[in-house]
Amino acid sequence: MLTRSLKLFARSVFVLALGHLGSSALAHDAPALTDEQLAEHMPASEPAAPQQPSAVLFTNVRIFDGKTPSLSGQRNVLVRKNHIEKISADPIDEPGAAVIDGQGRVLMPGLIDAHWHTMFVGPPVAALLHGDSNYISLIAGREAERALMRGFTTVRDMGGSAFGLKQAIDEHIVKGPRIYPAGAMITVTSGHGDFRNMHDLPRQLGAPGSHGDEEGHSAIADSPDEVRLRTREQLFRGAALIKLTAGGGVSSPHSPLDAITFTPAEIRAAVEAATNWGTYVAVHAYTSQAVEQAIEAGVKVIEHGSLMDEATAQLMAQKDIWLSPQAFPKEMGNAFPPGSHEREKFMEVFEGADRTFKLAKKYKLKTVFGTDVLFSSALAQRQGAILASMTEWYTPPELLVMATSTNAELLKLSGKRNPYPGDLGVVSEGAFADLLLVDGDPLTDIQLVATPERSFVVIMKDGVIYKNTLEGSGSGSGESAGASN
Repeated sequence: MLTRSLKLFARSVFVLALGHLGSSALAHDAPALTDEQLAEHMPASEPAAPQQPSAVLFTNVRIFDGKTPSLSGQRNVLVRKNHIEKISADPIDEPGAAVIDGQGRVLMPGLIDAHWHTMFVGPPVAALLHGDSNYISLIAGREAERALMRGFTTVRDMGGSAFGLKQAIDEHIVKGPRIYPAGAMITVTSGHGDFRNMHDLPRQLGAPGSHGDEEGHSAIADSPDEVRLRTREQLFRGAALIKLTAGGGVSSPHSPLDAITFTPAEIRAAVEAATNWGTYVAVHAYTSQAVEQAIEAGVKVIEHGSLMDEATAQLMAQKDIWLSPQAFPKEMGNAFPPGSHEREKFMEVFEGADRTFKLAKKYKLKTVFGTDVLFSSALAQRQGAILASMTEWYTPPELLVMATSTNAELLKLSGKRNPYPGDLGVVSEGAFADLLLVDGDPLTDIQLVATPERSFVVIMKDGVIYKNTLEGSGSGSGESAGASN
C-alpha cells in the first residue's frame, strides 16, 4: 500500500492533469483513486535502464583482450545483460540477440583514465572558484558524456564532489563513465587545494575551511584528528579511495612545489582510517621528499612524481608502490596567465615528466595512465590524444595495456569500497561489458584512440550501446543487452 502522503501527492497530480482547478476541488471534490491508479501516475522509484534485447552478439571480430600485446584470430563475443558471457572461435547461436557484425574490426576493452577530475575538467578556474554549483555540475555532466563518447568507460576521479554525478550516471539519468570517486582532495592550510584568499584567514582549528570545503571539492585539515575526520567524511559520502595533497601544486597560488605539506602523523591518520574501511590512500606529490614521506607513512599510490630522483624511484620499486604520472600537453599551461607563478610551476612539472617516465621504465614501476586535465573543455577533447602522445616512452601495445588492464588492477585497490566489483579493462568471459569496436588496429596505429569520433564505431559500457555507426548492425544509441542498475 502507498503511504498516505504519497497518495495525497499523486491524487493532486492526477486531478490537475484532468483539469480540475481550484483548491476546493483538490481538497474535497476529486474522485477517489485506487492504488493502481495512483501507481500509474507516480514516478518510478528508480530510473530504469534502457529497454533492450536480451543479448548482443559481436561476430567476426579480432580481440585485443587488454593484456596480450597482440590480436586474436576471428572471434564471436556474446554479451548478456552487463557482462561478457561467451567468447568463441565457433559461431554462437543466440536467438533474439542483436547482432553486430564486426567485419574483422578490433574489439577491445573500454579505456580507463586513472587521474581524472570530473568536476574540474570543464569550467575555467574563475568559474570553479566563484561560480554557481549548479552551473559547475551541469558542465561536469556534459564533460562526463563527452569522456564516454571518447571511449573512456571508467575514470578514477582524483578530487571533487563527483558523488551526485556518479549516482546519476549509475541510475541512467545522464550518460557518462563509471566513476571511482576520491571525494574532496584533503589538504592543509596553504597546501595544494587551498584556494582561499587572504581575507579568508585566519581559520580556527576545526572550523570550516573554505568555499571548496562547503562544495565538497577540497577539505582543509591541520592535525591528525582533522585529517582523520576529513577522511571519514569522504568515506561517509561514498569515496572509493582517499586523496591527500602531500606536496605543493601547480594551480594553487599559495602552494610552492617544493613544500612538504602534511606531517607523517597526519598522513598515517588518513592511511589508518582508509585501511579500516578496506581501501587506500593516494597522494599528490612531485618531489622526492614528498613522495618518500608518503611511502613511509603507508601510502600505496603516488600521483605525478614529476620531480622525483632516481633513489626515490628505487624506493618505489622496493616497496611495490604504484605511480600515476602525467604526460601533460604543453598547452595546458595556457590555463594560467602569462608570467604567473602558476605557469612557471607548470613548466617545471612539464619538463620533469620525461625523467619520470624513464625512471618508471628503468625500475619497472607499476605505472598507470591518467590525464589530469583541468579547467579546459578543449584540452579534455584530447584525452585519447594524450595517451597516443606517449610513444616517446612506450610502445602502442604497452600503452593500451596500461590504459585498460593495468589501470583496472589499480582500481581493485579500493577493495571493499569498490563501487563496481568485477573485472574491468579486459575482454574475457565474466568481465563487465565495457567494449570498443575499433575501425583499425590500435596495436599498430595508436593514433586511432586520438580520433574516437571516426575510429570507435561502437561504444558499449555496462552492456549499454551508446554509439553504433554500423548500418544495419544491432541497435542504435542507448541500447543494451538488458543492462541493469
